[in-house]
Amino acid sequence: MSDNQTPAIEFKNVVAGYKDLMILNNLSLKIRKGSITLLIGPNGAGKSTVLKTLFGMLKPREGSIYLDGQDITGCDANTLLQNGVAFVPQGRNLFGSLTVYQNLELGGITLGMKTTRERIPEVLEFFPRVKERLHSQASTLSGGEQKQLEIGRALLLRPKVILIDEPSIGLSPKLVQDVFRLLRKLADQGTTVMMVEQNVKTALGVSDDAIALEMGQMVLHKPASELLADPNIERLFLGGNLHTK
Repeated sequence: MSDNQTPAIEFKNVVAGYKDLMILNNLSLKIRKGSITLLIGPNGAGKSTVLKTLFGMLKPREGSIYLDGQDITGCDANTLLQNGVAFVPQGRNLFGSLTVYQNLELGGITLGMKTTRERIPEVLEFFPRVKERLHSQASTLSGGEQKQLEIGRALLLRPKVILIDEPSIGLSPKLVQDVFRLLRKLADQGTTVMMVEQNVKTALGVSDDAIALEMGQMVLHKPASELLADPNIERLFLGGNLHTK
């Protein structure tokens, strides 16, 4: 990233955590616009905490957070949604008894019903399988279709930034690839993606940049392709518990 290009996201000396336990310790980082950045590191390094702090679910104790150069420190999730930041958290976050269409309507609740209904067809173009199941209960969708629906709900907001936490949980390898291909397509169209993902090698293959965290601080920031080629990746950044296949 050139010095004169404003980053999509910037953390400056951010301290954040839970009650008396601080997870992020003077964290500073910059995320390029229109890129996929993968956050890696051992359990407890602060990866998910970065996403939650950025999305206003945790308030920084110290430091500043910027979105396109604007200070958003301490903004709540609703304000961030309105400013183009969407979050797809871990696990299933759908209303299982409602239809696919009704779940999409709820996803656009901050937009108003008219705008939401206008945007649903454009979002569904990304998800042909979900489009076929529009009037099915969300609980009857496969795991991969449910994750696509969650991402689709986020896309209704036409976000500038998508934060996605462990998208592959519960998905088959093929469905993981489908989700990653979609994220790549979104980034190629200008959306900035920040991702936490346990399938590190697969995720690095689709990412532009990788940031390694350790004890709430950035210890490395380099192109994902370079890290993918490093034979010490597991030992250095994943706590030594994952093995090369």
